[in-house]
Amino acid sequence: MNLSDLNAEYDRLQQEYGAKELKSIYNGGCTKNPDICFVFMNPTGRNVASDPNWKGRRSPWIGTKNIWKLFYRIGLLNKEIYDEIQRKKPQEWDEKFADLVYNDVEQHKYFITNLGKCTQVDARVLPDSVFSEYLNLLFKEIEIINPKIIITLGNQVSSIVLNKNISVSQCRKQSFSKDISGKSYEVYPVYYPIGNGMMNIDKAIEDLKYIIKTDFEE
Repeated sequence: MNLSDLNAEYDRLQQEYGAKELKSIYNGGCTKNPDICFVFMNPTGRNVASDPNWKGRRSPWIGTKNIWKLFYRIGLLNKEIYDEIQRKKPQEWDEKFADLVYNDVEQHKYFITNLGKCTQVDARVLPDSVFSEYLNLLFKEIEIINPKIIITLGNQVSSIVLNKNISVSQCRKQSFSKDISGKSYEVYPVYYPIGNGMMNIDKAIEDLKYIIKTDFEE
């Protein structure tokens, strides 16, 4: 099975749980044994790739700025790419530039996805029941790409993925083992660093730097 084999199901669930005038957003980055799989919540219409007229990849965070600041500050984004992201307005992103950004993500050996692929017009809070509809599909993604570690962003995503009540403030820099298709993965819950979570971006960066140093540099 390939990642693209899951897209038809994501598109079906978009019609059920997302904004019908927008397209679902899939994933992107290193798809073969990445160092890290980052799992966010769900996309919004701020991602310009959710426009039905977009012809390129439908990957997370296309046309946005803040999350790329986090990736740059933890050493996972080239400075020239980062500077260009900060200069561009959302609608100035095109398919070629999106590929350029995600080629850099791939070279840095990480994978970006959302637990829910259902694009909303805004950053409304989705109930656990909607995210749970995507959980087995996320596990299939993880089985296909086989990351070394998984980073879950925020309390809600972390709790659903780990099937236990998680407060990221109470388990900073701690990992939890999660069995997915017979393999044990280390999952690190981290503060959600975007939107209402922007106040915690420095804590997220601190924890991610520690995790990266501990898992990959020692």
